[in-house]
Amino acid sequence: MAPTTTPSSLPPDTRPLVISGPSGVGKGTLYNLLFTRHPSTFVLSVSCTTRSPRPGEVDGVHYRFVTPEQFASLASEGGFLEHAQFGGNRYGTPKSVVEEARDAGKVVVLDIEMEGVKQVKATGVEARYVFVKPPSEEELERRLRGRGTEKEESIQKRLRQAKLELEYADTPGVHDKIIVNDDLERAYKELEEFVYKPREEA
Repeated sequence: MAPTTTPSSLPPDTRPLVISGPSGVGKGTLYNLLFTRHPSTFVLSVSCTTRSPRPGEVDGVHYRFVTPEQFASLASEGGFLEHAQFGGNRYGTPKSVVEEARDAGKVVVLDIEMEGVKQVKATGVEARYVFVKPPSEEELERRLRGRGTEKEESIQKRLRQAKLELEYADTPGVHDKIIVNDDLERAYKELEEFVYKPREEA
């Protein structure tokens, strides 16, 4: 049964929600539905990255686009909750995002990769972990190619990384919930039900 909530209702468990999964699996589509259907409840952690913006991406909304030097400086100061390098670029979640969300009375959602998940777990920060899986590796490749934004070399790197992430997700106890994104609405309902479970049941 789907949870009964109002647009502004906080879930019983307000720990940060960490959503991970291979690039192209549809993580963003899922949590954007959560934001749309529960306005003013959730806030997306805006990560820093050294990569260039993709068409349509806005600085400060999709990512905070920084130079490698700026990133290195913040990392050396211990300013990241987690940070990692992928595809020649660096990505990091500023530590301030969790406190900012709590102060605003919202639940922060972190969209991070496997190495980031490991780092957040190592910090001891209490969070809930959701992994989004593709129906198959073939479908994931189709989705990546369908973007039309990446070169073949980049696609192959992402597919190799996806294999590692899927293997890691199979490790018992790593994630609190694994969702197969084969049907968007079904996968969303599964995510929403998990998010709104009382803490003792999650």
